[in-house]
Amino acid sequence: MSGDAGRLPPQHPDTGCGEASRNRYVDLLRVAAIGAVVLGHWLATSITYSAGHLGGSNVLGRLPWTRWLSLVFQVMPVFFLVGGFANAASWTSHRRRGEDWARWLYGRAVRLLVPTTMYVVVATAAVAGCRAAGVDRDVLASAGWAVAIHLWFLPVYLGLLSMTPALHAAHRRWGLVVPAALALGVAGVNTAFLRWHPPLLGGLNYLLVWGSIHQLGFAWQDGTLTRDRRRPPALAVAGITVLVGLVWLGPFPVSMVGVPGERIKNTSPPSIALLAYATCQVGLLLAAESVVTRRLRGPRPRRAVARANRMVMTLYLWHMAPVIPVAIALYPTGLLPSVPIGSAAWLQQRLVWVAALTILFIPLAAALRPAGHVMPARRGADADPLRHGAWPLLVAGVTVACLALSWLAVKGFAPSGRLPIIVLAAYATGMLLLIVAGGMRARPATPPPAI
Repeated sequence: MSGDAGRLPPQHPDTGCGEASRNRYVDLLRVAAIGAVVLGHWLATSITYSAGHLGGSNVLGRLPWTRWLSLVFQVMPVFFLVGGFANAASWTSHRRRGEDWARWLYGRAVRLLVPTTMYVVVATAAVAGCRAAGVDRDVLASAGWAVAIHLWFLPVYLGLLSMTPALHAAHRRWGLVVPAALALGVAGVNTAFLRWHPPLLGGLNYLLVWGSIHQLGFAWQDGTLTRDRRRPPALAVAGITVLVGLVWLGPFPVSMVGVPGERIKNTSPPSIALLAYATCQVGLLLAAESVVTRRLRGPRPRRAVARANRMVMTLYLWHMAPVIPVAIALYPTGLLPSVPIGSAAWLQQRLVWVAALTILFIPLAAALRPAGHVMPARRGADADPLRHGAWPLLVAGVTVACLALSWLAVKGFAPSGRLPIIVLAAYATGMLLLIVAGGMRARPATPPPAI
């Protein structure tokens, strides 16, 4: 995150100047969450090799007991919680300086979409190279989907980012009534979706569920949720109570991530059960803030968290990149022989698999971090270069780019083994509109913000 987006609310007792005023607990949560995402995705993928062909299996679909682990590895609520905190802090600061919504959105959208564009370009080039090399279309389609599925987060987050001024104004006026109303909307959409399966209706829950957690981030940032120490535990108790009821007595599965073959999934679209889980998670994390924050006051832990926080966007975008080369290196060569999923030998191989991915990914992430540090050129100390009257281009660019990313997250970079030329062209058009709306130039010393 950039600028003041991670700073503490004014009433926080640790508020000060410079880095001392930054809420490192926010940064720590973000770092821990990305670590869980990376490890969870790596462990959920089980590579198969048969008759000279690589394949893959979803572990949660093959081993029902692993679905309980999703209660640990489902950490997307953390990203939307800290995103709400960050956006509330950043927008409040920009309003004090008299800056408008379009200029604020442009600066933050570009900081996210530029490194994303580099990832899209590399993935597209890789698919094109594999096509030219004659890679099997089914294998290519599976691989293209695996390296694109995590992109779903960006359109949802950018949508909430675009609506932050209105959502924050609603928070200032109605407080916790807003996430409560959104939760009722989630329940209504969920009920209608499960009963009648109307097309596209379930998609509303992507904004309603994650928007509810984003609003709780606002309430955290201004102290609404934490001034009274009883509120976070109460939130956790309410969330776990509703979740147990929905899973035990209702139709919802225990897995908080999608499992192939399940009739009802908690993530696609996000369900009321996922919202209950997220609410419990938020309550527990906020209840632990004071204890953990005391341990972050030393210079060493603060520096460690700060360094890791600067890597979050890189880790998020590129963590599936090592999967294919490591699979090629280990399975066709026989270094990891095919064994039954769930066996003792397979569990041992999980350790080798994660170790190999880590060994490759650490230098890869270090090499990629400086890439994509393209920031809006500045006109003055704090101004982002949005041309006068260019907000329609800004809105169109962000919208088109988000629609293209949404499609890629669902279909992948190689549906049916072929590049989705029209979708990629649409994404390029969205980025071109942003370039026209403002100006971008390379600034290698400035990292992109964390998610």
